[in-house]
Amino acid sequence: QVQLEESGGGLVQAGGSLRLSCAASGRTFSNYAMGWFRQAPGKERDFVAAINQSGGITYYADSVKGRFTISRDNAKNTAYLQMNNLKPKNTAVYYCAAKPWATSRLYSQYANWGQGTQVTVSS
Repeated sequence: QVQLEESGGGLVQAGGSLRLSCAASGRTFSNYAMGWFRQAPGKERDFVAAINQSGGITYYADSVKGRFTISRDNAKNTAYLQMNNLKPKNTAVYYCAAKPWATSRLYSQYANWGQGTQVTVSS
């Protein structure tokens, strides 16, 4: 098991930016593909972005392409989600997740989750 802890959430005005961090511990971070998901009140958990073990392959939900960037620093055991031009509809709890082997857009394939960090975008 790998333990994950998100940080960097907060309140931001529409058009603003935030960078979320996901610090990992417990296992070799570079063995895990990482994903970011979000869940708004009353809604399902949605895929946001994913990155493979080396950082060379990334995937994004269509709704965030061009505005969000996922990255990782294996030397720091940390994954990031840079979010630019935020919109009120991006308000949600953001979760990072880890899985061995291939990346995935499906939250059901991730066994390791952080506790989430709240992102609130005001209009």
